[in-house]
Amino acid sequence: MDAHRGSAPATTAEPTPPRRNRLALWPAGFVDARYADVTDRRLARTLTAEDRSEEDGLDPLERVTCRTHRRWLHDCVASPLHVVVITGTRWCRACERALDVAIDQLAGDVSVRCPSCGDTPATRATRQLVRACRASLAAAHDC
Repeated sequence: MDAHRGSAPATTAEPTPPRRNRLALWPAGFVDARYADVTDRRLARTLTAEDRSEEDGLDPLERVTCRTHRRWLHDCVASPLHVVVITGTRWCRACERALDVAIDQLAGDVSVRCPSCGDTPATRATRQLVRACRASLAAAHDC
């Protein structure tokens, strides 16, 4: 506070520049050392890109890859680690049970349902999970 006028002193700070895209700083096809042993190079590149995009604000629940399992999301979404009670991801709030996820890779279909009540929760989290799994299927099979 300025002691003479009772107000904060004026600052001459310049506006914050927009965040740079971290991916633009890396050569095309760059793979982080963490994924060097992943045999599917497209998967390794996508894991790397999504890791870096998360640092710039990508919602982790929008990923098409899984950094924990180092796989495409549709390949490991049925793991108990993908249940997030707080957001309702793979969770039936009515039954308080983990949802089952079935992936039909040939048809590109993703279904989610509660093993207890048989319902598919009509929640944002369930819709997001289905979208991410479909995007994962598409990315894995994109040539």
